[in-house]
Formats: sequence, C-alpha cells, structure tokens
Amino acid sequence: MNFDRKNLTDDTLLDLYKRILKPRLIEEKMLILIRQGKVSKWFSGIGQEAISAGVTAVLDNDEYILPMHRNLGVFTGRDIPLYRLFSQWQGKANGFTKGRDRSFHFGTQEYKIIGMISHLGPQLGVADGIALANKLKKNGKITAVFTGEGATSEGDFHESLNIASVWELPVMFVIENNGYGLSTPTNEQYRCENLADKGKGYGMESHIIDGNNILEVYNLLSELKISMIEKPRPVLLEFKTFRMRGHEEASGTKYVPQELMDLWSLKDPVENYRSFLKENGILTDGFDDSLRSEIKKDIDDSLAIANAEPEIEATLEGELNDIYKPYNAELISPSADTEKIRFIDAISNSLKQSMERHDNLVIMGQDVAEYGGAFKITDGFVTQFGKERVINTPICESAVVSAGMGLSINGYKAIVEMQFADFVSTGFNPIVNLLAKSHYRWLENADVVVRMPCGGGTQAGPFHSQTNEAWFTKTPGLKVVYPAFPYDVKGLLNASINDPNPVLFFEHKQLYRSVYQEVPKEYYTLPIGKAALLKEGNEVTIIAFGAAVHWALETLDKNPTISAEVLDLRTLQPLDTEAIFASVKKTGKVIIYQEDSMFGGVASDISAMIMEECFKYLDAPVKRVASLDTPIPFTKALEDQYLPKGRFEKDLLELLEF
Repeated sequence: MNFDRKNLTDDTLLDLYKRILKPRLIEEKMLILIRQGKVSKWFSGIGQEAISAGVTAVLDNDEYILPMHRNLGVFTGRDIPLYRLFSQWQGKANGFTKGRDRSFHFGTQEYKIIGMISHLGPQLGVADGIALANKLKKNGKITAVFTGEGATSEGDFHESLNIASVWELPVMFVIENNGYGLSTPTNEQYRCENLADKGKGYGMESHIIDGNNILEVYNLLSELKISMIEKPRPVLLEFKTFRMRGHEEASGTKYVPQELMDLWSLKDPVENYRSFLKENGILTDGFDDSLRSEIKKDIDDSLAIANAEPEIEATLEGELNDIYKPYNAELISPSADTEKIRFIDAISNSLKQSMERHDNLVIMGQDVAEYGGAFKITDGFVTQFGKERVINTPICESAVVSAGMGLSINGYKAIVEMQFADFVSTGFNPIVNLLAKSHYRWLENADVVVRMPCGGGTQAGPFHSQTNEAWFTKTPGLKVVYPAFPYDVKGLLNASINDPNPVLFFEHKQLYRSVYQEVPKEYYTLPIGKAALLKEGNEVTIIAFGAAVHWALETLDKNPTISAEVLDLRTLQPLDTEAIFASVKKTGKVIIYQEDSMFGGVASDISAMIMEECFKYLDAPVKRVASLDTPIPFTKALEDQYLPKGRFEKDLLELLEF
C-alpha cells in the first residue's frame, strides 16, 4: 500500500493514527463482550476505519456529518465521551435516545452528528437540507453524508444527488463500497463498473478512492474541501473497501469466499498505516504501546461507568411527553380590520405574512417559484422573497421532505408543498419514519409543514382527489390540521408554521375558490388542537372536518327544524376530545361525517372513543357517514356516488328517529 504523506506534519500523521486506532480497539472489545453475552448486537466497521476517520479529520467540528451504523470513527473522531456511547449501546439514560433506539440510530447537535434511520436513504436528503441551510447562511461549511453501496439502489439516493447537483449544494456523498449489502455481492446490486460513474448522470464530480488508505482519504478530501468552499457543489466519493466481519455479528461471513477475506486482510487500514509510520520513524513502539494502553484504559473505565448506570425505568409521562417538542404557542389575537377573501387567498396571505415574520422560513415545492404553484398560491413570492427562499424542486418528494428535515436541523423552518396530497405517497417514508419519530428518538424536532391540497368534487380522479389524512393521524409525532374556513386556515397555518413539530396541513381544493369569509388583514394565530362549535343544538351532534363541514351546514339549511350541534374539528391530531365528549353528553346522539372512505378513517376512532367514554349518555348508536370503500373515480356520476354528500341527509334523519 502506497502512503503519500505530501506535506503533512508528523503530528498530523500521528493524529490520523489515533483516529483509526481508537475505533479498532473499541470494536475488538465489543467482539469480546458479544461472545460473553454482554452486548446483544453489533455492526462492525473493522476494515473500514480509514474512511470515517479521514472524513471526520477533514471536516471542522461545527460541520455536520451524517454517518451510518459502521462509522464508529465519526463518533470517536468528534470526541464523544466513550461512556456515553456505551450507555447508548446498552440502552441507558446517559446515551442519546433514552433507551428508545439502539447503536448509531441517533444524532447529537452538540457534536454535529446526525444519525441514520434503518431505511438508509432519507439521510442523503437530510444532508441536502443541512447544506442548503449552510448555503443560505453563506458560512462556507461543508456537509458529509455516508451511505453503503447497497443503498445506492434506493430512490432517495438518486433524488438526493439530483437535488444537490441542481441546487449546487456543498455535500460530500460518501459511498462505502465494501462489497456486500448484507450477503448480496455488488455484481447482484448494480451493473455499472464503478458507483462513482453514477455521478455523471447528475453532472456531478466524482472520485474513486482507496478506502483503506488513510492518507489518500485525508489528502484528497482536504483538497476537495477547499475547492468546494471556493465553488460550492456536491461531490460523489466512492471508497473501495471491505468489511471483515458480517453485516452484523450474528450474520457471520460464510457467504464470503475465503480467498477474498485473505486478500483484504492484507489491506488492513490500521496495520498497514502503523507499519508505514514505524518504517519512517514517526511512530515508536513505546508511543504505540502507550497510546494503546491509554485508549484501552479509557474503554475499560467508560464501560465501568456505563455498567454501573441503572437501567432505565419506564414511565408513561416520560414517554408521552417526548412525542412532540414542548412548545408554548403564542396566541396572537386577530385584529378588527377584516376583508372578505377566499379560502385560497387566506392560505397565500398566511404564507406571505409568515415569510415576512420568519426570515429563516423556506418554501419548497414543484413549480412554487415563478409559476406560483399549481394553484397560484405563491404567485409573486419570488419577487418579494427571492429564489433562495421560494425554491422550485425536482419531482422527488421523498428527498424534498428529507431536505426539510435537514433545514430544520440547521436552524431553518421549512414548508413543503405537495402539488396534490395524493403525491405524498412518494414522500411517505421520511414523513412517518424521520420527521415523526426524531423528537421521540433523540429529542430533535422537525420544524416542517407539509401542505396537502386534497379532496374530491372536482372530477380529478383517483390520483388528484384523495383525502388521505388517516395515513398520518395514525403516526405518533405528527400533527394533522384540516380547516374548513378562510378564517381558520389563516390562523391555523400561521400556528402550524410557528410550531416546531411536523405538521400535515390539509387544504380542500374544492374550497379554494368557492368559500369566502371575513378574515383579519393582520397576522394572527389560532390554537392547534381546538375544535370550533359552529352551531348549538340539543338533538344531535354532527362532527365533521374539511368540506364535510360545509355539506353538513347545507343539509341543516334544508332542514331548519333540526336542532343540531355542528363541531368542526379543524385539527385531527391532536384531537379535541374534550369538545367532542361535551357535545355528545349534551345531545345524546352523534353522527360523524368524513369525506375519506369509511374503513380505517378518522371517524372510526372517534366513534370508538365516544362508545368507550360516553356510552351511558348515548340515546342511539354512533353513526358514521363516509365515502365508499373504493378509490375515488373520475366521472361525475361515479364521483357523486362515491362521495357521502348524497347519503348524509338520509342517515341524519334516520338517526334522529332512533
């Protein structure tokens, strides 16, 4: 192995040795503990230390690194106290996740490390968002994100590289090509000769690097970093390496030919670099022995601290309080000066005033810039706020949502517009597994609002008309808002943008230009999680949200003798159960009206809650009215049959007769 020290000092060469030696010695200890049954699971990076150590040595401590589960050298290179790492791996409180996640599935703002989730790909988009924030700050900072050769087949890889290239983001995309995705060799994963070749398709500079040569890693990345600061751009880096252990220890390595193991054992990054340093008189046996003893003592002492730490005790309060980031919402009262505007105008007005109020707020979405979005809601925003804050995105919802998370991590607020709520399915994974779970897992909030134009009645068919709120009300950690009136949409959207937690904000398209209301001109907020009692009555409670609220009111206008309470939920998660139960106890009968199909919808859970909490107050079974359990069709006759509007009046009258 050829080591070229170039102009590096002896101190730098020895520092790099410390950086690759420490994770190796920790891993050797972990293998002993596994054999002793003291550790349940371990993902080994033995043989790959030079990559983690080299990348971390090149980046400043305030530059974000997004590692994977084989990058121990990133964590030790940032000098995280070992007892905290051991506590993390043992699920104890001194770790970073309060025992809620294992190994390296965590991040830490203190050390500017953002850990992975098991779905692998989304962290590439998170790196894009972090780098975008750096670019907006003009701070000259670089972001590095790791992935394996297996994850380069995921859609998030392609989406994230495309975004980074189009937006000229200073990201080092680090591929650790270690030959196997679990047991699947590279010849069964891709057909290009080198993964670095994929950079060409994105107009991206790429390099192939010997991932077992710490000096080659350090020297090239040092040069690249200077160049990327001078000319911000992404770079794709394929590190050729090999993992000498199994995917995890339980997997073993029987699927690897022995001759391949023997070949790569000769390329050991630690032993070869150690030999180079000794041959050149830079490392003495005495210093090496002393260094190893020092690291081993740190390991043993840190293990003793972690072992002495008590096991975590489960408390309901502790678990439930960490679903969302605690937040004291500032309620800003509406002014008396109003104007009669449409639903769609209230959205645009909210976005504009929020952009003025928060100079760290960024809007991202397809065609949202000069074109103004598919519904012209952001028309004129580029002129006022610039393309740096109103950003057209490629058609890659998953990476854009992940980028929103990255913006949040790096001090920004993000609004992601789904052109239609239906398209959120291609961004589903980062919403439910990344945004929703981050605060619970490691107390990192996701300051992201995803706008969701939804709903039927416009004959737009099965891919532009869904009301898919129930996909998200099931997921702890998300907030789901679904207003029905211009006044509510402005106040609740403002509140959602202020909220540091992820919000899915549903906007019914049919209401955009058909519903008018007097709305305060100035900025104001409304509380998330509070329903609105639109009508008071004593015969029946009608619970609805979105367009169904208007349909219910139309039905009551046709039947003026019915004394009904109409409760507009406005927010589906968190749900105003207090208002629901109070109304049901008053009237004794309840009908829940939703546009979504029946089975598994929000109405089903509300019905179950009422049956459990208010059964003795009921004078009739809880009634649900919803769309058919089919996809929403295109032709008007079929859509009219699908939607519940034509069935509600009959069901309401039958309930009153019960």
